[in-house]
Amino acid sequence: MKHSICMVSDFFFPNQGGVESHIYQLSQCLLQRGHKVIVVTHCYGNRKGIRYLTNGLKVYYLPFPAVYNQCVLPTIFATFPLIRNVLIREKITIVHGHSAFSTLAHESMFHARTMGLKAVFTDHSLFGFADASSILTNKLLKFSLADCNHVICVSHTSKENTVLRASIKPETVSVIPNAVDATMFVPDPSRRNPDKITVLVVSRLVYRKGMDLLAGIIPELCAKFPEVQFIIGGDGPKRIVLEEVREKYQLHDRVSLIGSLEHGKVREILVQGDILLNTSLTEAFCIAIVEAACSGLQVVSTRVGGVPEVLPPDLIYLAEPSVKCLLEALERAIEDKRQGKVVSPFKAHERIKKLYTWPDVACRTETVYNRVHQLECRDLAARLRRYYQCGPLAGKLFVIAAVINFFILCILQWISPAEEVEEAPSFPASKNVQKNFCEEKDSHNLI
Repeated sequence: MKHSICMVSDFFFPNQGGVESHIYQLSQCLLQRGHKVIVVTHCYGNRKGIRYLTNGLKVYYLPFPAVYNQCVLPTIFATFPLIRNVLIREKITIVHGHSAFSTLAHESMFHARTMGLKAVFTDHSLFGFADASSILTNKLLKFSLADCNHVICVSHTSKENTVLRASIKPETVSVIPNAVDATMFVPDPSRRNPDKITVLVVSRLVYRKGMDLLAGIIPELCAKFPEVQFIIGGDGPKRIVLEEVREKYQLHDRVSLIGSLEHGKVREILVQGDILLNTSLTEAFCIAIVEAACSGLQVVSTRVGGVPEVLPPDLIYLAEPSVKCLLEALERAIEDKRQGKVVSPFKAHERIKKLYTWPDVACRTETVYNRVHQLECRDLAARLRRYYQCGPLAGKLFVIAAVINFFILCILQWISPAEEVEEAPSFPASKNVQKNFCEEKDSHNLI
């Protein structure tokens, strides 16, 4: 069964991150399996309009500017006319939103359900239940997923978290992990410094990633092990904290802050290290530790979220999210390396290569699409009942939003009937046509 799929998220290239990579790799595998796939995101600077990526992956950079944290302003209704036009032009049957943080993903799924299309959502994050921001986000997620056909989570811990936050039925949630392109993360032990033990940190330098823990670990570990050095890749508001630690303890020759990294250059940094340190306070999956293990590094990580599910026990040292516990785990990892008790980099690479593959993820996602495609379309009354059950006050607000969106659809259909919207041409399937298409890339604004 072939599908026309629209991947939607505020997070996509040229922005770098796990969600961006996930959407791109999954889209490429689905294209290879014969499905039609497009990506919809907001504009990035001057990058607006339609661009084409590898294998004819079509990307719509809609003229909605990012307002906060790479997300567009939540308006619910303002995005409907343009989203509707794209979905009709491309003959989309399934809208697949990514990330609970993405405003554009939630609004696009809402509009898709109003138009009678199927909606699938992939949750890449974990949230709490106590603080004000989590309470608000969870209520919005409950609204977004109330009429979603199926939800995908990247770990079993993430599934439990999403089911509780959004108050949805567990049978409507599937677990499909992230994957890694093993060909991009081949070990190269010759790049390591034989006189040093290099601890790598590749992460956004934000509170959620445990940068305050890292600031406490660096001086303690450097004082105890003179041969240890740190290489920290990434950027964020917590960089100033790490710079202050480096300045205070005079560790300029042992702590390198190399700034933000393009995903294509991550492997060049990973192969220089012996140990990858992950200090995250919350993680649904953590693709960084998979890439590190695939590159032959020992992994030391906090025991949070879905991290314990990701790697086999002999490839990871788990610790509670505290400076003391992480130091103990790092010391065990260093001692095991000194005594040669670690798994060979190439054996670790072969194991990870078989565990997490994008073709497998695409095949399992395709199964979700097939299941969703067979579901009956809900009428407006059924949708309103589902929204009404979201809470005594919030439920009524959700119903009002759904009714307004339906009336907007009627107005748009009157102004611009779907039958009169021009169908967008598909990317040429023939190799010869693809070759000619790529030769004319300047005139077609390709990237």
